[in-house]
Amino acid sequence: MTASTPPAPPFRDSRLPFAKRVDDLLARLTLDEKTAFLHQFAPAVERLGVAAFRTGQEALHGVAWMGPATVFPQAVGLGATWNEDLVRRVGEAVSREARAMRARDERVGLNVWSPTVNLLRHPLWGRNEEGYSEDPGLTSAIATAYTRGLRGGHPTYWRTAPVLKHWLAHNNETDRDTSSASVRPRVLHEYDLRAFRETVEAGAVAGVMPAYNLVNGRPNHLSPHLGRHLRTWTEDDLLVCSDAGAPSNLVDSEHYFDTHEEATAAALRAGVDSFTDHGTDSSQIVARVRGALEQGLLTEADVDAAVRRQLSVRFRLGEFDPEHDPHAPAAAEDVAAAFDTPAHRELAREAAEQAVVLLKNDGVLPLAPDARIAVVGLLADECKLDWYSGTLIHRSTPLEGVYERFGAERVTFAEGVDRVRLRTTAGTFLHVLPSDDAADRAAGTEGALDPALLAGRTDLPPLTTDATGTELALVDWGEGLLTLRAPDGRYLSVAEDGFVRASADQPGGWVVQETFRLEPHGDGHLLRHTGTGGHVRVAADGVKVAAPDASSAADAPEVFGLVVTERGEDAVARAAAGADVVVVVAGNDPHINGRETEDRTTLRLPAHQERLLRAARAANPETVLALTSAYPYAVDAEALPAVLWTAHGGQAAGTALARVLAGDVSPAGRLPQTWYADDADLPALLDYDVIGSRQTYLYFEGTPLFPFGHGLSYASFAYADLSARAEAGRVSVSFTVTNTGDVTADEVPQLYVRAEEPSVPRPRRELLAHRRITLAPGATADVSFDVPSSALAFWDVALDRWRLEPGPYALLVGASCEDVRLSATVTLDGEPTAPRPVRERGLAAAGFDEQSGTEIVDLTKTAGDAVTPVAGRTGELLYRACDFGAGVSGVTVSVAGEGTVEITLDGGPAPVVLSADTPASGPYAYTELRAALAAEGVHDLRIGLRGSLRLAHVGFSG
Repeated sequence: MTASTPPAPPFRDSRLPFAKRVDDLLARLTLDEKTAFLHQFAPAVERLGVAAFRTGQEALHGVAWMGPATVFPQAVGLGATWNEDLVRRVGEAVSREARAMRARDERVGLNVWSPTVNLLRHPLWGRNEEGYSEDPGLTSAIATAYTRGLRGGHPTYWRTAPVLKHWLAHNNETDRDTSSASVRPRVLHEYDLRAFRETVEAGAVAGVMPAYNLVNGRPNHLSPHLGRHLRTWTEDDLLVCSDAGAPSNLVDSEHYFDTHEEATAAALRAGVDSFTDHGTDSSQIVARVRGALEQGLLTEADVDAAVRRQLSVRFRLGEFDPEHDPHAPAAAEDVAAAFDTPAHRELAREAAEQAVVLLKNDGVLPLAPDARIAVVGLLADECKLDWYSGTLIHRSTPLEGVYERFGAERVTFAEGVDRVRLRTTAGTFLHVLPSDDAADRAAGTEGALDPALLAGRTDLPPLTTDATGTELALVDWGEGLLTLRAPDGRYLSVAEDGFVRASADQPGGWVVQETFRLEPHGDGHLLRHTGTGGHVRVAADGVKVAAPDASSAADAPEVFGLVVTERGEDAVARAAAGADVVVVVAGNDPHINGRETEDRTTLRLPAHQERLLRAARAANPETVLALTSAYPYAVDAEALPAVLWTAHGGQAAGTALARVLAGDVSPAGRLPQTWYADDADLPALLDYDVIGSRQTYLYFEGTPLFPFGHGLSYASFAYADLSARAEAGRVSVSFTVTNTGDVTADEVPQLYVRAEEPSVPRPRRELLAHRRITLAPGATADVSFDVPSSALAFWDVALDRWRLEPGPYALLVGASCEDVRLSATVTLDGEPTAPRPVRERGLAAAGFDEQSGTEIVDLTKTAGDAVTPVAGRTGELLYRACDFGAGVSGVTVSVAGEGTVEITLDGGPAPVVLSADTPASGPYAYTELRAALAAEGVHDLRIGLRGSLRLAHVGFSG
């Protein structure tokens, strides 16, 4: 007899719904197996034939960290395209390459941690490059397009499973794991949650990643909004993956819990499903979960809920149905056909072209075909990558693009570096030894799950000294942060052995080892290596960095004399003087001064680059500034005939810029965020109250350098025939756009709305819709937008819900938020404003209308908000139109801590003062204080807070 093959378990049956299959597999797993699944690197369960699984694969603008891949423009550049169709196609290309790369390397994950939908509220945020826009609507539109591309179009199986970053209200790198964003309810719902909500509701999101910071005093990895909001927006199971190391931060840096068992249990119960901590070592997370189970802090049902969500994603990725997975490459030729294809290369160029924004043009652009061009600047011959880039397969710098487009014989180049020699006290100079570097490897070309672990090179000789030395190219990237480059193009760097070598192709790494500072010392300078904090010294075996705390004479730092052989501005001036037009390429290195872990301190260009710009302009008035950067700058645009901006544009950046300069492509990128004129226009970095502090184009009342939505063209466009109506819960707008210019070009018509008679502060104007269109000369397009009236609602803190206010609304059509060409007014029906029913409901402290000197903190460790005065200040809260009905006679306040609460009614009796003077047992030990308060009718109510107390609620009685 032949034994019959046992039937496949239900979780292998592709005919069953995913939910039933997940339930079946979950029931077969032991508690230990399920516990192991909670770490980022979930092990295989061989007895069931279940493979290992890894959450997380960076794919922000191409597959990152896993070796060569197509590199598209940075996310902020994709946002500047204002083109959802393009961004969807980019997402498709990235996901196809992820699948192809996984077929060759199983370490490549399909649960991609992208896109970033944090709003670009503050332009000094170090990770500005990762977001799409300061506007939640534009952000969600671009993010939805990218996630749809990443997901793929199959109704059942996903090509990759996108996870949105970083939940929630995260715009600072300074103290990012300990700082708290104070986010009032209106800002939470109208601004920060909105970009996540609309993207999730579109149906192509597999999960989110909480941010490192705290919101309203509570770590984002414990956010009650994961359950209250996120998981109500879709019927799909959403996988919540922690950020790297964040679970440990709950104890180690944030001190929110005393033990890791408490912290892990709280995060799991709040909705975190996968813990990214301790790299590939899952033992500590597993031990913490087991400890929490043993202590009764978790139940097996809590573990099941998290594992079920992970399994749901794995089933959607086709892991358990390889024979039905339409996205799995079937053969080696399928892998090759999906990776670095001609179509992907063309798409990278198209995306880079569409991301270019023409900020100003007095007629110098496009350049004449026979123009003699000087291409100058520190980024003129660079194709910079950022932390979330893949390794370049193809590369195009602005200089190379201009050479190719105009002919090398018509182009001169000056980089603008300062050329220096460093003289020792012995009279010798730093010298770079020649190296026989046959391997010529560059860090990052090999795949690495964590490129922060890539070590610096030790196979090259360290620097020495000799009588003549080596001329080094010095660049000051701002705030005294320098790079030094040898003649062979390699940057001075420091490896783990402490020696200084010319060994790096580019600055980079989690801790950049290629930057230095020159510190005045006597008649010379000390050279401090910023990565280690140590000073450079000259030893018998080579030039090395002394330990920061070194005190022996042998470790004494060298005092260098800086001998400048050529200043960058002199070289730039020579090149500029002999040209018809100068293109100054300026901007940032994405690994220096403004990056993950490091915010910028100013909008200004670094002084070195301002020197080069002034020199070019003085030598040749026909100077074009081409900014290539991850964020906005405040520049003197008035003195320049033309200014362009593009984010770091990926592998085709140089070709794209040259084609725009030549007029082969008419620029049509639009600014995705406000460019402020001065640092004085900016709010504090940690001030998240976009309404109260009048932030972003929505509320900013000053004059920007360039407004949100701005971007010029080589063509001109006429807007006409506006029609607007409001009926049946919809607002419909139509108009025509005509290309009145001489070239085919794209235009981006934008529709904004403004409430004309608002009862609360509303945006000066808010983007409702947009569309990127292409028009030939003389062609006209009919453009129409149809939006639900609910899109014009606001979050009413008195009702704790959305409310559409009745009345007139201005509809503004134009080419930017300030360049309005057409306008109309519609009147909407809605829910009239009513006083707060405080007699029945009381007042939630955080539901204020206005405040000063306060911040919102956590009511408890799990949910709710309270309000406390900022340390050393008196806090004031205003609640408008409080309805006390026929009358009240008493007030009760719920407070924790010590201090006073002072309650005043506008037009009412003398203030009521309540004091909490008994030291509480902790910040969450609330007590109720009562006092007499006589009031009737409708009044504005003001509350003053003093001391270290937390106010949770105010109630009225009698």
